[in-house]
Amino acid sequence: MFDFTLLYRAPALNPLNRKARSIPALNPINLYGRVFFFSWFGFMIAFWSWYAFPPLLSDIIKKDLGLSQVEIANSNIIALVATLLVRLVAGTACDRFGPRWTFAGCLLFGAVPTFLAGAVYNASGLLVLRFFIGVLGGSFVPCQVWTTGFFDKNVVGTANSLTGGLGNMGGGITYFVMPAIYESLVSDGLHKHVAWRVAFVVPGILITFTAAALLLLCPDCPTGKWSERNLAVKPAGVDASNIVAVPGSIDDAPSPNAPRRSGTRSPSASSEKGAAAKERDAKDVEASASPDGGLNASTSTLEAAASEVIQKPTLREALSVMTSPATLVLAACYFCSFGAELSINSILGNYYAVNFPSLSLQDRGNWAAMFGLLNGVFRPLGGAVSDLVYGYTRGSLWAKKALLHTYIVLMGVFLVVIGTLDPRDQHEMFGLVAGAAFFLEGANGLNFALVPHVHPYANGIVSGVTGAAGNLGGIVFAIIFRYHGKDYASVFWIIGVIAIAISVAVSWIRPLPKGQVGGR
Repeated sequence: MFDFTLLYRAPALNPLNRKARSIPALNPINLYGRVFFFSWFGFMIAFWSWYAFPPLLSDIIKKDLGLSQVEIANSNIIALVATLLVRLVAGTACDRFGPRWTFAGCLLFGAVPTFLAGAVYNASGLLVLRFFIGVLGGSFVPCQVWTTGFFDKNVVGTANSLTGGLGNMGGGITYFVMPAIYESLVSDGLHKHVAWRVAFVVPGILITFTAAALLLLCPDCPTGKWSERNLAVKPAGVDASNIVAVPGSIDDAPSPNAPRRSGTRSPSASSEKGAAAKERDAKDVEASASPDGGLNASTSTLEAAASEVIQKPTLREALSVMTSPATLVLAACYFCSFGAELSINSILGNYYAVNFPSLSLQDRGNWAAMFGLLNGVFRPLGGAVSDLVYGYTRGSLWAKKALLHTYIVLMGVFLVVIGTLDPRDQHEMFGLVAGAAFFLEGANGLNFALVPHVHPYANGIVSGVTGAAGNLGGIVFAIIFRYHGKDYASVFWIIGVIAIAISVAVSWIRPLPKGQVGGR
């Protein structure tokens, strides 16, 4: 039975890596609760600004700047291109400089073009501005890497999906907030030409404040500074000199048959403070190791924990992780799920305008917002289910992976149905979109519940590649939307078929690289 007190009391820590084994989501005073809060809130504000244009673009901004439908579609695509590039860079930056500084850098850099939205007076200016605002979408990578660094394997799927899901709600909130801010400014006497420009000042202020707060109030990792992250792999009572050294290369997995160093003590015997302490540590160590055939009797649990410490990669090492089949599977799945979400987010209000012309700007914006707001429930649910399956199957990563592919196939089925029926009844349309959101957004959560297990010593790179692939999917699907004009239903059908085909094609690839010790 779920213990509600876990949501606010200080979490128990894994003595091997000092990661929390519960999520104090309602306790921002606690270190782990504070990092959790700024992870999701920072990404939510970034997502809001990143998608602040679509709610006003097809009506207010289009008319003011004299834009064509093609120019609007191009601006949606260019915003995704920028984010794709930033996510690739952000992954490596997280491994080198830490996710907190990378996160703050994305936010502060993206705040500048947000404030400058009022300087746009033509289509070219819009393209340039949306490209640089796209930097904000890259904040997803440090958001996930930061969360992974503070929460242990038993809850990391839930933690990542909560921060990602609550953050993605920014894509829905913007459909509520931006039209409301605009209309309030107009009602206060501002001309429409000025009101939409002033509206962008609000997210700009929030972004700047959030970046400053997370730098001032949060650490890089459980041990404090990013340069001291390796100190976390030191359970109480164990001399640091006896800890198995972290492998020097991020793609070198420790050999299961490697001899133990003389004098190295097992974590279960590390405490000399009595039988109770020994039993407690032994339980935590057992919980940190997977029953999925991961650690045999001759392999140190402490060695496995050491192999998960993030290291600064060389170019050769980074390329090895990027091209790993296990990494490419995550990228392919996120290409389908998050790529579909991004492209649908950009056009959903317009689709409703075509099928339901009686809806006002605010009404169709509100209904389009629901697709993004459901991230607050469906994405975390996907991550939580992944953690439950992981525990129920005694640490089977194949079970996590099978669940991910199942969600993507069912997502594709819903999209095909929407595209085939092209509903003209509001109840039917909104119900089918909610059904698609359940599996689509749940798949996003399931994906990043599996990411921490794959090459954990290069989590930033894996997260960056996976996140960038999601943006690549968004670009590809946005281009398909572009060339179909207002025939949105056909594109829904096409995206559904592509998602099903890709998911089935990569379903046979093993979830972890062969021989990997950490991450199980």
